[in-house]
Amino acid sequence: MPENNSVIELSKNVTITNPLGLHARSAAKIAKLVKKAKSNVWIIKDKEKADASRIIEILSLAGIKDSKLTLLIDDPWDIDILNELAQLIKNGFGE
Repeated sequence: MPENNSVIELSKNVTITNPLGLHARSAAKIAKLVKKAKSNVWIIKDKEKADASRIIEILSLAGIKDSKLTLLIDDPWDIDILNELAQLIKNGFGE
């Protein structure tokens, strides 16, 4: 957790790079990662908001390659989760 006088950005914008987009395996990786968070983690696409810990909600976003996503955390303590999630998506879910 940063010092009290630090400003933390609680969201990140990312683009899906995986040619298969958001599919069941990638959604499972996201959900597994965010289960470690202390508070809610959200994925937003085209004004649709999904709980990132729920595979079915992630899949409901229908994210295809090159879709723009906003990742959002409710608690600054989860900044490492936010950063890991952004990296996972940028790296094509390791596939």
